[in-house]
Amino acid sequence: MPKTIFKAAAYLQEGVKVKVKSRNFEITVDEPESLGGTDTGMNPVELVLGALGACQAIVAGAFARKFKMEFTNFWVEVEGDLDTDGFLQIADVRKGYSDIRYNIHIETDAPREKVEEFVAFIEDTCPVGDTLANTVNLKLNKIIIENE
Repeated sequence: MPKTIFKAAAYLQEGVKVKVKSRNFEITVDEPESLGGTDTGMNPVELVLGALGACQAIVAGAFARKFKMEFTNFWVEVEGDLDTDGFLQIADVRKGYSDIRYNIHIETDAPREKVEEFVAFIEDTCPVGDTLANTVNLKLNKIIIENE
């Protein structure tokens, strides 16, 4: 498949609650009350962790047959270290994650060597993991003032 452009739009609602739309789907993103939100949805940094775990699980599901990997259950636990003082502008520290860790759980009778090969493939193939692990060109395209 050639280069594909994926799109999403985020619409601020009230306070810090946001509706995010992509294709025909919509999710609510919010902050916990401790960070000024109403706790009606995951916050953006939780979504990043969820996106990584989901991407790894999707790779596992999409390529299990190719690897002749049979499993009865597969899930990924993801956690990250983030100093909220950066976001809150309380301290001059990084605003994003400093470290992200994950555990891949797989219920299978396959030998450990085969599972490790499969997991290495998952890590190498996951687009979200690649995006987090490597520098990406992030830039503001333009500012559009709607009433002009």
